[in-house]
Amino acid sequence: MTENQKDQPMLGAMLRIPFQAIVARIDEGLRAREFTDLRPAHFVIFQHIQPEGSRITELAEQAQITKQSTSSLVDHMVACGYVERLPDPNDGRAKIVRLTDRGWNLDNAAREILSQIEQEWAEQLGDERMAQLKQTLKDLIALIER
Repeated sequence: MTENQKDQPMLGAMLRIPFQAIVARIDEGLRAREFTDLRPAHFVIFQHIQPEGSRITELAEQAQITKQSTSSLVDHMVACGYVERLPDPNDGRAKIVRLTDRGWNLDNAAREILSQIEQEWAEQLGDERMAQLKQTLKDLIALIER
């Protein structure tokens, strides 16, 4: 590795820094909208929950965290009224986690904040570079998911 390479941020850091900025802005924006009882750790549930609901095991797998951690996050979200646990119609032993009206309201607010961030970044980068960034990320995701 050359001296110049050591001074350059690694790809992981270059991806993590914008991601962390997005998470912080969403957290800040949600708090300003009076969604003050969740932490960024809970966002992973919103990111992966399906509109019709998801099982804890599915959420844990997609979030790449343990089933116990996922259950703990969901327990708090149930207590705060963002999600509900319902019997799984296909498996009497399992439960489906589904967004409540309050959960959908938070999800919509987070999407509005994310849209604002994207608009700001597009203003700074230019529409063409922003479109290229999004396409490149889509291409990477497709490669990874193969």
